[in-house]
Amino acid sequence: MKALRRACVAAWLACALFAVNAANAQTYKRIVSLNGTVTEILCALGFEKQIVGTDVTSTYPASMQQVAKVGHNRNITAEPVLALKPDLVITTANYISPAVIEQFKAVGVKTVVLKQDYSIEGTCALINQVGEALGAAAKGAALCRQLETEKQSLIPPSATKKVLFIYARGAGTMMVAGKETAPDKMIGLAGAKNAAGDFKDFKPLTAEALVAANPDVILMFDSGLESMGGVNGLLKVQGVAQTTAGKEKKVIVMDGQLLTGFGPRVVQAVKELTQKIGG
Repeated sequence: MKALRRACVAAWLACALFAVNAANAQTYKRIVSLNGTVTEILCALGFEKQIVGTDVTSTYPASMQQVAKVGHNRNITAEPVLALKPDLVITTANYISPAVIEQFKAVGVKTVVLKQDYSIEGTCALINQVGEALGAAAKGAALCRQLETEKQSLIPPSATKKVLFIYARGAGTMMVAGKETAPDKMIGLAGAKNAAGDFKDFKPLTAEALVAANPDVILMFDSGLESMGGVNGLLKVQGVAQTTAGKEKKVIVMDGQLLTGFGPRVVQAVKELTQKIGG
């Protein structure tokens, strides 16, 4: 009898917890996400229809293209976000100005700022943070288990190549990714070496540094290479043609959010990059 009573109490508590989580999940009707990866996680956890606004890095899933855009997460201002009358603003601490965050809080808008680490483990941690913030911890845990299963299928290549990531918005804006950046971490997961691993963050591209780095492969966002006029346009940039990558025209591209987002598709991104580097 006591065992039955304990089972009934446990069942009641489980139902109560489910009800609380379900209620929390319905609390937020108008969500603004200021990070493409957070947006992707929200959608994966079932909150797609509650999203009324995003930053411009929120390109996946495709339905987010139809949602109001409030600017790039590197220069968000409060006014366009608040104009959407959100009851939740959610983002990561990477880029958003603390002053803007305080503006959201000052007018009483629930604001959640999350920590993001560029690793597969960091992706799981971010998923769990989002799940807990929206009362969907169980869904977050399930998504992490799926990610852990996918991770087991990763097989790094045997040959290590030097890869240089170039961020471009036309020839006038060209930067290379150093260590501790999202491209650097993704290159490492793909079993390659960052050709610009002797400095942190991003630096302007110079012909001297390019030749010195001498990458085997140049990696870019697909939109970045397009802004250069394709591979032929890139080869006109001083120093590119003198590198091994330039001589062999080994330039590979990926979707920006997939490559550097470190979201639920992170294993897919690693596999795609590994294949392209080795191909």
